[in-house]
Amino acid sequence: MSVKFTYYDDIVIVSAKGNLMGGKETDDYHKMVKDLISGGKNKIIADLSKVKWMNSKGLGMLMGCYTSCKNAGGNFKIAGGTEKVKSLLMITKLLTIFDAFDTIDDAVESFK
Repeated sequence: MSVKFTYYDDIVIVSAKGNLMGGKETDDYHKMVKDLISGGKNKIIADLSKVKWMNSKGLGMLMGCYTSCKNAGGNFKIAGGTEKVKSLLMITKLLTIFDAFDTIDDAVESFK
């Protein structure tokens, strides 16, 4: 998995590419988000448009990022996602917790 950061004013988009299947990858992703938060960035969008699949560890990592951001007074939103990923979020009812958007632009706009 690779991760890229894009900044829009005070919003950070964290784009992942590959699979979120646990282990070092998900630990590193969560650490990157926590580093952003400790650096004062607490408006974060997880771009899942290039994530092919995730398991329970990947879902747990997203929940950890969400919780870390909320505890810092911020907001962690999800954008994109393949049909498989969207289906997984729907089945697990995590879409009732996350603010989820079809596009990054929609997610960015929701912060305004």
